[in-house]
Amino acid sequence: MPSPTLLPPADPQAYAPTPERPLRAKLRRMNASARIVPHHHDWAQVAFSSTGVIRMSAAHSTYLVPPTRALWIPPGVEHAVAAVEDAEIRTLYVHRSARFPDAADAGATPFSLWTACRVLEVSPLLRELVVHLDTAPGPGAASEREQCLVALILDELRRAAPVRLGVDLPRDKRLRQLCEAVLEQPTRWSTLDQWAAQAGASPRTVARLFRSELGTTFQQWRQQVLLAHALGLSARKLPMANIAAELGYASASAFSAMVRRTLGAPPSHFFA
Repeated sequence: MPSPTLLPPADPQAYAPTPERPLRAKLRRMNASARIVPHHHDWAQVAFSSTGVIRMSAAHSTYLVPPTRALWIPPGVEHAVAAVEDAEIRTLYVHRSARFPDAADAGATPFSLWTACRVLEVSPLLRELVVHLDTAPGPGAASEREQCLVALILDELRRAAPVRLGVDLPRDKRLRQLCEAVLEQPTRWSTLDQWAAQAGASPRTVARLFRSELGTTFQQWRQQVLLAHALGLSARKLPMANIAAELGYASASAFSAMVRRTLGAPPSHFFA
């Protein structure tokens, strides 16, 4: 596997939101395997890809983000971005002064409601609205058209349904290395014994670390990884039978049963 191309974040001040312009848009194209190094902002952001699938790591969790999903990241949270495939990334930078329009609670803001990272559904309307925002860097006042687009975008964000798809990552370096390997190739092996042998640790040690670091078992954690990868595969419009086969399941029904058991709803509720 070739080494990833490491990229610096774009100059954040060039897209800094302000009270006069509380939502700014940025466009960045990334080739597959490119990675933006860990960084953070003084403002919040909403990130999604117009095309392609990206992987975002933030707050000790990782998320696979296809065009049907977006990730909310609060201010000050360190995050990194990796392109799973060629991607066109749209990022919204959100100032603390941003307010949801016509909300039942007049004081409701993204910051008062979303204090942690949050995966959101991206509606076709939201996607189109973001695509039409000005992405030019530098200062400047928002045009009347941009103000209208921003009001609609904030309303669509308020209506966006949360999605319980994310993969927790450990702090322990030994376990982190194993988890990163599973994220890269989740179907390489299916048992803890096989992965532990690859990591040079005993299955008992790895199982103990999963319980103490992540509060779960290896198999439960790996199911979350498979669900995240299924989300990326579904963005390519693959049939459910193909997705199940790609992830090592004998049939679509077996995969559907795992999704229901893990998320409490059928795959059609989560995968486009």
